Amino acid sequence: MENYIIETEQLALRELTMDDLHNWHQILSDQETMQYYPNTYDIDKTRSWIDWNLDNYSKYGFGLWAIILKETNQFIGDCGITMQNIYGDGNLFPETGYHINKNFWRKGYASQAAKACLRYSFENLAFDEIFSYQKWTNVPSRKVAEKIGMSLRKEYADEKNTKTSVYSITRAEFYNKS
Repeated sequence: MENYIIETEQLALRELTMDDLHNWHQILSDQETMQYYPNTYDIDKTRSWIDWNLDNYSKYGFGLWAIILKETNQFIGDCGITMQNIYGDGNLFPETGYHINKNFWRKGYASQAAKACLRYSFENLAFDEIFSYQKWTNVPSRKVAEKIGMSLRKEYADEKNTKTSVYSITRAEFYNKS
């Protein structure tokens, strides 16, 4: 039996491990999946991604978790909370992020996992607001943010994304919408 952190009707989330390297690399090395990132990830960068999350689990008690499709026990991506420098000013804020294998897009899994992570955050962590940020052209991620109840808070120019869109939801807003 896996040690799941979060479960929904269709999904189970658990900590990433190096055993996920091959499946995770398939996602992060895919051009279409990574179209809003500067580059795809080679195997070493994929390993570093897992190491970063292992460090986050140790440092914060949370990070991005592997998403397992319960019906098939298949690894389909990640979702969770990480501390991010959202505004580029050095201050860290909790952000929900997700990456889904393109073969499982448009099935509601990103929204389902992200909403479960919001609930987990507000029930188990001391944050009063959770953020989501992305390159302004990343319409699918913007739609997920809106679908889980987040509102656009700010857009700003930056070197990496040309323009970044910042969404968030407060604890009060989450419980008022739930």
